[in-house]
Amino acid sequence: MTTDHLELVIITGMSGAGKTVAMQSFEDMGFFCIDNMPPSLVPKFWELIKESGKVSKIALVIDLRSRAFFQEIQAMLIELENTSFINTRVLFLDATDEELVSRYKETRRTHPLAMDGLVTEGIRKERALLEETKVYAQTIINTTSLAPRELRERIMKEFKTTDTHTFRVEMLSFGFKYGLPIDADIVMDVRFLPNPHYVDALRPLNGQDAPVYDYVMSFAETQEFYHKFKALIDSILPGYKKEGKNNVTIAIGCTGGQHRSVALAERMGKELGNEYHVNITHRDKAKRKETVNRS
Repeated sequence: MTTDHLELVIITGMSGAGKTVAMQSFEDMGFFCIDNMPPSLVPKFWELIKESGKVSKIALVIDLRSRAFFQEIQAMLIELENTSFINTRVLFLDATDEELVSRYKETRRTHPLAMDGLVTEGIRKERALLEETKVYAQTIINTTSLAPRELRERIMKEFKTTDTHTFRVEMLSFGFKYGLPIDADIVMDVRFLPNPHYVDALRPLNGQDAPVYDYVMSFAETQEFYHKFKALIDSILPGYKKEGKNNVTIAIGCTGGQHRSVALAERMGKELGNEYHVNITHRDKAKRKETVNRS
């Protein structure tokens, strides 16, 4: 299998201008990201990617940490422009000298071109080296007055495509007997609902099976709880999204993580899927079977 079209974004620019935030933003958009790749290796790397057919969007950070190879970047860009199967875009991040100096003082980092000198001298040298590269950039973002969240928003706006999911909901069911999920943002306990475990015909099944799902949903208290909980989730997810959070994990737990939590996570996940990109995971659904098999 080969990929007919590959999308490459090269992230470069002034040291301290926000390349780390930019790379994280592209990761959130589904790009395969590589930091600090020598420019001379890029064409060979892309040939391998083309043959594998497994990756179609890649973002590369190339900066002065690769300064031994940096003079090759113009030749690399020209070669990529003449490669028909690659759509290349260059993102150049910049900021004022004053802001860059302030950021270096805040982080106490050493500028890569001022190992033994002033930060301002390193910035001056870097601007001179990057002058020609900046000409190749289709997108230039000045981050002087941008907070990290605002930079992410700018990048999302500039580079997201129709198949890009910039906000994701992870819907998780679990059993309290196996411990709380440590990565959950929202946890709901549904052990107060009628338990299918005490119905002999339902005990070996799980919440994805229609008899268990229908049983859980047949009670008035389940319907009342679900509609109130769904209304709460509907009201807060836009707030998470507005604050720049890229994913939210909603965990629903019952005793063993096989009946009630599974059924409710299925329903919630499918309904939220009408508006958001949702992944549904049932962490403990099969643990009872595994325990039985070991005994």
